[in-house]
Formats: sequence, structure tokens, C-alpha cells
Amino acid sequence: MTITVEYEAEKRLDLPYEEIINDIVTAALDYEKCPYEAEVNVILTDNASIQEINREQRRIDAPTDVLSFPLVDYESPADFDHVEEAVEDYFNPETGELMLGDIVISVDKVEEQAEKYGHSQTRELAFLTAHSMLHLCGYDHMEEEERLEMERRQREILDMRGYKR
Repeated sequence: MTITVEYEAEKRLDLPYEEIINDIVTAALDYEKCPYEAEVNVILTDNASIQEINREQRRIDAPTDVLSFPLVDYESPADFDHVEEAVEDYFNPETGELMLGDIVISVDKVEEQAEKYGHSQTRELAFLTAHSMLHLCGYDHMEEEERLEMERRQREILDMRGYKR
């Protein structure tokens, strides 16, 4: 598995962010029973940069906590059955790994939301990573039923690894 973490923000989180991200990416893929070695890219940035990406990609001119850019098209969430039919689209030819996509996290929001919700920055980073990993596995939260399903899965992934509120 290849998990690339790039830290582009000037503000430094005082926590083992790479360890947390690696732990949650692995936990999410295990939880979703991904049958392949996977590749995930994570960028840690600041509010200004994530706002720019949000404006360019989603036409929302505001900072957000996390953005997900899945590379796999799913017929249903976490249904990996079809990916081998399009190996050239979904697998890295050099490593053979399934290219799941990119995650962009605002370290400013990690700090703000940890304080707002009364838990640690570690837990907030783990939560945002789990949330984004579910998006990379095809889940969404546009409808109430989808939102509840994502929340349940996020909670179970975090509980599995001991990230409590």
C-alpha cells in the first residue's frame, strides 16, 4: 500500500499526523474489504489553500475541513468488482495498486473543529481521514439515509482503532 502524505501548511500540527493518517487509511480499507493494495494521496494544507481548491473544484468560495477526489467510479459504495475490467483506468501501471484518489485536509480546521467539538486534534484528524476515505470508497451524504450510513461507518472505523471523542 502506498499512502503519500504531503504537508504544505506553515502551521505544524503537534501530533504524529502521518501515523494517524496511515492508521485510518488502512483501517478504512480493511473495514470496506478492499481486495487490492491501494494508493492514496493526502495533502495537509491551510484554510486559504483549501478555499482556493474548493472554489476551483466545487465553486464554493469558502474554506472547508476536507476535500475528497475519488478516482474510482462505483456502481455502489465499496463495490470493487468492476475495477479489473478497466485496469488501465484504475491501477497504477508501475505498482499495480488501485489508485483510490486524493484527500486534502485543512490543518486550520483540524485545530478549530477539535476545539469546537471538545475532542483532541488527533481524533479530529482521524475523523476527517475516515470521512474522506469513505468518499474514496464511493460513499456520499447527500441524502439523509446516506449521511446516517456514513456516520455509522466513520464511527465504527474510529472505534476499531480507538479514536474516541
